Amino acid sequence: MRDKVLIGYGQGFWGDSILGPVRLVREGPLDYLALDYLAEVTMSIMQKLKGRNPKAGYATDFVKMLERTLPDIHKKGIKVVANAGGVNPQACLDAVLELARKQGIKGLKVGVIEGDDILARLPELQKGGHMLANMDDGRPLSAVQDKLLSANVYIGAFAVAECLAQGAQIVIGGRLTDPALVAGPMIHEFGWSPTDYDKLAAGTMAGHIAECGAQCTGGNYTGWREVKDFVRIGYPIIEASPDGTFVVTKHDGTGGLVSRNTVVSQLLYEMGDPKRYLGPDCTADFTSAQIEEVGKDRVRLSGIKGGPATETYKVSLSYENGYKAVSQLTVSGPDAIAKAKLCADIVWGRLAFDGCTFEEHEKIVELVGAGVCHAGINESSNPPEVVLRLGVKCQDEKKVDRFGMEVVPLVTSGPPGVTGFAGGRAKATDIVGYWPALLDKKQVQTRVRVEVS
Repeated sequence: MRDKVLIGYGQGFWGDSILGPVRLVREGPLDYLALDYLAEVTMSIMQKLKGRNPKAGYATDFVKMLERTLPDIHKKGIKVVANAGGVNPQACLDAVLELARKQGIKGLKVGVIEGDDILARLPELQKGGHMLANMDDGRPLSAVQDKLLSANVYIGAFAVAECLAQGAQIVIGGRLTDPALVAGPMIHEFGWSPTDYDKLAAGTMAGHIAECGAQCTGGNYTGWREVKDFVRIGYPIIEASPDGTFVVTKHDGTGGLVSRNTVVSQLLYEMGDPKRYLGPDCTADFTSAQIEEVGKDRVRLSGIKGGPATETYKVSLSYENGYKAVSQLTVSGPDAIAKAKLCADIVWGRLAFDGCTFEEHEKIVELVGAGVCHAGINESSNPPEVVLRLGVKCQDEKKVDRFGMEVVPLVTSGPPGVTGFAGGRAKATDIVGYWPALLDKKQVQTRVRVEVS
């Protein structure tokens, strides 16, 4: 057993900078590279893509990143853990193996974790009494049964550890939890068991701190003036030990900042009950952590306590929930706010005149530049220009498209100073609804396979 393992977190979301993982691999020592590509809406998008093309439905950016890093990863023996498989982990595995062969890399072991996608099993599960009621409002799933797009269970860290134990250098999963990408390697390296609750809680906390990438190394930090060299900001590295203690750090010589405050700021991210942070592997008491700076850009966490996991998995489902469109114009010159408000009134009035009306809860009006982000706190009464954002949402696609036709005409038939219409008219796009639910863990079986290039 190693006394220290370095786990870098190079992707906080699908769309994060490719420089995160590239630089983690190239600029310093690393044992593992963790990469998170999934969010609730991402799964539904991937499901749609897979419906059109059976070889789609995974994070293609993952393969593009490997095009630049795979030779170094293979040479250095770095292991990669990613939830890039989306709703089609097998297709992602095939793409990685094809890339390895193109690059002449032989013997690369790529593993895949499946079992989180339960969309096709929903009728069977409901027939068996698992109603998957909405956790927010209690509605039965039958309320949106005919509109469902995706259904995925949040799989935990032990599936990752199992895949690593089978020799995989690259682990591809579907809806793995974000912390599992860090906790999985820790379980594998240190031999933790399902009842090592304190250690599992430490792994969960380490993954939670790192899961948004540079957000714990100075990104999105209120003390941003303290942060040096945002251009070369270092992505987080978890320096893990067998006893569950760990240090949050980054590669030497990189930009950014790791301090007690940057770590605590991220620790509070998406927080419910801090004494009982729920995950598929354990519950974690975030208030138990002792957090101390132990050197430049080094923050150590210890004393973390945990308890048994719940008997259910969280399930993320998505469904079709109508249509939306958003359009914007820039309104400049004297009295910009008054003119922008008039523009909004004109749009709603002309639509009503043509028989197209929306309920108040179906409309949005924002005057960006007048203080809308912190309404009532930092409002401006006379800015030189504002951006007028108008939007609608409803179940009728034709009505939403009709709205999009009525904004750009303001340029010539509204008050003066209106510009910024180069994007053209807004068209209706799908709204994806989110449906959180719980499912008995006994109903989910993960499957692990490893293939070789």
